[in-house]
Amino acid sequence: MTEFRRFENDNTNVTISRFSPDKESGKEPGKGLGKESDKGAGKEPDEGTDRKTCRADDRESYRGTDNKGSNKTPDNGSGSSEYGITVSLTDPTLTFDAQMDSLLAALGKASRDYAPHAAPVFIRLFLSDPAAQQEKAYGKASALYRDCAISCIGQPPLNGTKIALWAWLREGVTISAAEDGLFEIHDGRYHELWTVSKTTSGSSPLIQAEQLLDEWCETLERRGLTLKSDCMRTWFFVRDIDTNYREFVTGRNNVFDRQGLTAGSHFIASTGIDGATASAENIVMMDAMAIAGSLKPGIRYLHAETHLNRTSQYGVRFERGVALDYDDRRRVFISGTASIDNRGRVVAPGDIKKQTARMIENVAMLLKEAGCKFNDVSTMIVYLRDTADYTVVRDIFSETFSDIPWLIVLAPICRPAWLVEMECMALK
Repeated sequence: MTEFRRFENDNTNVTISRFSPDKESGKEPGKGLGKESDKGAGKEPDEGTDRKTCRADDRESYRGTDNKGSNKTPDNGSGSSEYGITVSLTDPTLTFDAQMDSLLAALGKASRDYAPHAAPVFIRLFLSDPAAQQEKAYGKASALYRDCAISCIGQPPLNGTKIALWAWLREGVTISAAEDGLFEIHDGRYHELWTVSKTTSGSSPLIQAEQLLDEWCETLERRGLTLKSDCMRTWFFVRDIDTNYREFVTGRNNVFDRQGLTAGSHFIASTGIDGATASAENIVMMDAMAIAGSLKPGIRYLHAETHLNRTSQYGVRFERGVALDYDDRRRVFISGTASIDNRGRVVAPGDIKKQTARMIENVAMLLKEAGCKFNDVSTMIVYLRDTADYTVVRDIFSETFSDIPWLIVLAPICRPAWLVEMECMALK
C-alpha cells in the first residue's frame, strides 16, 4: 500500500510517500496518511487512476492507494514502512543559508510528524552553485544526519531556488558509517552498502570512470562481494556531459569488461546525467548501492523491449531498471529514461511535450514489467536540458502526478537531442 501527502509550510513544498505492506499495515485500502481519501490523485498514462484523495484544507491533501505490498534495533524489516520525501522552496530571494535551514527544518518536521519511527538512509541535495554551496550544505545536513548517506550534486532546481532535497527513510533499520566511507544499512535480514559523492582526480573522464569503478570493485571485494553480482544501482554525474560522455562510457565499459558485465550477462541499473561538484577537477561523481550479506533478494532486470532497446546496441552499458524481491515487498529502481524507441532512436526531436509523453510511456512499460504502476512510485527525479522547457514539463507532471514526490532539476541528458529524462523508485 502506498499513501501520499503534500503540504506547504514556511517557504517549503513537501511531498511524502509512505509504503507499507498491506498485511502488516493494519489499514484498510484507500486510507491516506492519517485521514481517509476519496478522489483520484494521479493518472496512469493509459488506464486512468484508482487513487483516492480528500482536501483536508486549502493547503494540505491526503492520498492513498490500494497496492500490496525505529531507527533503533532492527525488526527484520517485515511490515516496516518506507518513505520518499521531496522538499523544495518557494522563495528564491532568500539567502542560501536561509534556504538550507528551511529545507532541513521541513525535512525534520515531516519526519517527526509522519515518519517518527523511520531513519533517513539516503539524502540527495540538488545545488544551484556547488562551488559556493557544497561544503556548507553537506556540513549542515551531516550534522543532523550523521549516519545517513548524503549526496550533493550541482543540478539547479528549476523553480529558481538554490537548493532542493530528496530523502529516502526506512523503519526497522540500523545505519552505520564504516571506516572506508561506506554507509551500512541492516534490517535484521538484509544488508546494504552505499557509497556517495565519490570523486577522483584522474586527468580525463575515461580515467576517472575507471578509477571510481575500480575503487568500488576493490571495496566490494574486501567484503567478499563483486560488482557483477552485488551492485544494484549506480548514479554517474558527468560534468559537461556533451563533451565528456563518450569518454566516460568507454571507461565504464573497460571496467565492465574486466568484471564480466557483458551483453550476454547483465549490467547495472543506472543514471548517467550532467552534474557538477565543488571542484572543477572532478569530471565524474558516483553514487552506488550494493546488497551485502548471504541473503539476497530476487533480482530481475527490466527491458520493456516493445518500447526500448538494449543499451548495448548503441554502445553503452546499463540496465533499464531492476526489480528486487524481498520477503514482503518489491523495490524497483528505474534508470534514467528518455524518449527513446526500441531501435535506439530519439522520439520527437525538438518537441518537449511529445518527448515528455514518450518518456512517461517508456517508464510506464518498465514499471508494468515489474508488476507496478505509477501508483506504486515513491519518488521521481526529472532532468531537463533547457530551462525554457521547465514550465511545460512542470505543468505536465503537476497534472499527471499531482501527489507523487518529484523534483525537476537542470541537467543536460547524454544526447543533445534528448530534452528531458526521468528516473524513479517504486515499492510494492
